[in-house]
Formats: sequence, C-alpha cells, structure tokens
Amino acid sequence: MRIYEELFILKPDTSEEDAEAYITQVKDLITAGKGTIDKVEKWGVRKLAYRVSKCNEGNYTLIQFTAPAELVHEVERRMRVTDSVIKFITVRIDEKMKKIEKRKKARDKRAARKPPPPPMTPAIPAMQPAGAAHPGVVPGAPAPAPPVPAEPVVAPGQPEVNKPELPKPETAKPESKKAEE
Repeated sequence: MRIYEELFILKPDTSEEDAEAYITQVKDLITAGKGTIDKVEKWGVRKLAYRVSKCNEGNYTLIQFTAPAELVHEVERRMRVTDSVIKFITVRIDEKMKKIEKRKKARDKRAARKPPPPPMTPAIPAMQPAGAAHPGVVPGAPAPAPPVPAEPVVAPGQPEVNKPELPKPETAKPESKKAEE
C-alpha cells in the first residue's frame, strides 16, 4: 500500500451539501477498497490560475490516503465522470518520502566518515597572566603609539589661552672651519 494525495476542484456553484456528499462518497470508496484516510483538508473557494470549464473559481479539497494502486485508478475514473469536478490530480507522496530518507542516510554516512573538527580557541585570551605588566597587551603584538596631546580649540573672537610651548628640535649648526684648525 502506498500513500497518495488527491486534490480535486469542484465547481464554485456546487452547494456545500453537495460538496460534502461528494467528499463522503470518495472517502467511502477508499475505505471500501481496503484503503485508509489519513487527512481531509477543505481549502474552500479559491481563484483559479486560468479559466477552466467557464469557471474562474473553484472549491478545493485535498484528501491524503493510503491505498493499493487499483483503488487509485477507480477514484480517478469516478472523478472523470463526475460533472461537478473541474480538475483533479493524484500524487504519490511515499516516493518523495523515500528520497528524503535516502538523502538523510547519505548525509549521516558522510558525517560519520568525516573527522570531528578541532576545538576552536578564542581569538582574544580571556585572562591575562598574573605577572603581566600591561593588561590588554598581547605578547608579540606591535606596541601601541603614545598618545598625542590635543590642542585646545579657541572660538573666534576670544583671546588665546596660553599654550604650553613645545621644545624645539635641535638643529645641527654648521661648525666653522676656524674652530677645526
């Protein structure tokens, strides 16, 4: 027995009682043919993607069931001869489940062959050694530049505040030739 989904669209002018009667008829047909109903979803009236049998809307219903192949042929035959059914489609979904399980097994098998990744070490050490002279300095890293004193900002029209004078760099003075002699 295989798992199938049957999606069918009834005409929008079909009354609720007639739609319910047809769904019950399909369910009885499946159970009489040694099948089981897994779920029934009534999606209601929806707009069709294109015009079918002079209708722009349809009443959608999805039935998922487990049944032998001969029963599926009988369900499809009845759908074809029913006037209130605009369109229907039957999809076997157990094949899709098998493919998904096969992919999972292959993925697990590859994961088992692959060695586990090495443990990750943190990029920044969490604690400094007790004898560290400068906290936050990593051994072997370049030393940070010394801080540069900022110049005070003077607003226009205000007297200038005494600026501390920076020492001038000493320039090499040319020595006279007389001093050498």
